[in-house]
Amino acid sequence: MAYATGKRSKAISDRSGMEFPYKEMVREWNGSLVHISEFEPKHPQLDPPYHPADAIALTNPRPDVDPGRSAIVDLSPDAWPGQFTVVSFTVTVDGVQTQLPSQQPSITPSEMNKKRQMRASVGELTVSIT
Repeated sequence: MAYATGKRSKAISDRSGMEFPYKEMVREWNGSLVHISEFEPKHPQLDPPYHPADAIALTNPRPDVDPGRSAIVDLSPDAWPGQFTVVSFTVTVDGVQTQLPSQQPSITPSEMNKKRQMRASVGELTVSIT
């Protein structure tokens, strides 16, 4: 299909609505047909550069496991400050049942917060918070 050259044609600017020679019109990035004196290039912030996400996790982690080091938690009522009741519950995983002990406070949480303390031992490390 052939188009006319438009050497004597006029066009209306989409920005100002004024009439300009057709040959002096240009198309902006947003599709508007404007005169070259009204042309505004696309602002760089409208096309931010691509920044890939930081790699945080490993695909196939293989942590170094020391079989001699384990955490031992004493759930007897004497090991923890405060007043607790030891309750045991049953957990079933793949058809195997296991009895696990748990502690529940026998006093109200507000009274327990007044006496909040913690002692924990992992291997040779002992942490005490009062």
